[in-house]
Amino acid sequence: MVELGFKNKKTVKVVEENTAKALGSGLLPVFSTPSLVALMENCCSEGVLPYLDEGTGTVGISLNIKHTSATPVSMEVTAECELIEIDRRRLVFKVWAYDDKGEVGSGIHERFIIDNEKFMSKVNSKLNS
Repeated sequence: MVELGFKNKKTVKVVEENTAKALGSGLLPVFSTPSLVALMENCCSEGVLPYLDEGTGTVGISLNIKHTSATPVSMEVTAECELIEIDRRRLVFKVWAYDDKGEVGSGIHERFIIDNEKFMSKVNSKLNS
């Protein structure tokens, strides 16, 4: 099982496809907030995966971040996370991101450990109701 203090890091390059202009979250060719959210979530979810039981995963349940600085195309953005709370199956992470010039965002992200098969069964039941 994953332990308090666990840390992970993930880096992406800013390309046209992950800009605000391309994703419709703005008009400019800068790293988009949706891409920052995805990077932070991915940093947390991929990081803890090796510590989970087979057949389990995590789903994001809460994210409270600020995107404080824009990053242009061709630069890299790195997200880091630290597990700061474990409450049964709920995991709480401190997350932050930066480019070569400094911090671009930070906040708190919560994930819930789930049984993949049971979770998808419940989700797919929406199709039959």
